[in-house]
Amino acid sequence: MISPARILTVMTLPVMTLPVMALLAATLLSPSAFAQAPASAPAPSTASPVPPPSIGVIDFFGLNKIQPDRIRRILGFQEGDPFPRSKADVEDHLNTLAGIVESHLEAVCCDAGRPVLYVGVEERGAPHFDLRDEPEGEMVLPAEMTAAYRDFLATFEDAARRGVTAEDLTHGHSLMADPATREIQQRFPAMAKDRLSELRDVLRNAADDDQRAAAAYIIAYAPDKRDIADDLQFALRDADPAVRANAVQGLMALGVYARLHPEDGLKLESTWLVEMLHSLSWSDRDHALKALQIFTDSPDAQLLGQLRERALPALIEMSRWKTLQHALPAFVLTGRIAGWSEQQIEDAWTRGDRESVIAAALRDPSKKKSRQ
Repeated sequence: MISPARILTVMTLPVMTLPVMALLAATLLSPSAFAQAPASAPAPSTASPVPPPSIGVIDFFGLNKIQPDRIRRILGFQEGDPFPRSKADVEDHLNTLAGIVESHLEAVCCDAGRPVLYVGVEERGAPHFDLRDEPEGEMVLPAEMTAAYRDFLATFEDAARRGVTAEDLTHGHSLMADPATREIQQRFPAMAKDRLSELRDVLRNAADDDQRAAAAYIIAYAPDKRDIADDLQFALRDADPAVRANAVQGLMALGVYARLHPEDGLKLESTWLVEMLHSLSWSDRDHALKALQIFTDSPDAQLLGQLRERALPALIEMSRWKTLQHALPAFVLTGRIAGWSEQQIEDAWTRGDRESVIAAALRDPSKKKSRQ
């Protein structure tokens, strides 16, 4: 199926602050991928030294005026080479290139088992996804809530290692297929109901990133989903990527719930998800793509128009990514902007014809003939 949202048990993942995320497809590699062992490090006497990881695929985002070949020359490495010793040094070097405001490298797993390195840039005059400054408050969640969230992370890590990562979003929040993880998640609705004001305070004001990430995750379990939509929207522009990703996941679940329960009148704003498609963070873009795919799973002319107006060049660029599982959500959204049916989009993807969908999306919608 093109749209995982059409299957009510969907395969999305909560944000982890644990090494397990390095083991899962389409998740971030450890920052240590960028750091080779120092030349002076002694090799073990009983085994051959482990070579540093090599780059399987290099891809880009944020390029409008600047050509990829120009960036490749600046990088000084190519596919098959080891990861650079210092991510920051490469970014600093890219930032000296005329026309670039800022750059960001992100290592992601995987394309046919090979690590993918995404090189993102923000060109001068390009759309900018603005984040809030970090708050400075000293508030923290109740100890039992923090402990439950940590237990959840630990059980999810174990489930992920066993390959049990399916989750049900039809209740408006995540319930994992793994029984132990699900049991902990089932404690969160009561916590969110009883401690909603504290969750909001921590989410908006706590200086500790982990506290805000826990609050962003647990607040999504509030029984009345209309109560927390604005809180999750607020968290989309948090300074910490884990907070933003947990907020996106919460909104994804709300999107599924709103489609299944229109009688509840739950209205979800998509502006910041659309703007997140301009983020310098690959993970921001990946999460936003998956959420917007759910939001447009039922036809939404207003949102599709907003995507056309604010993000079509970014969607087209991401639709052309080499790693298919990363490109697919952007491709689906591009096809929906073009007005193609789900079957037409799926057929084009199956035959490897991305460019016909892109060309259709680029046509003036006032002159486009219906493809029904």
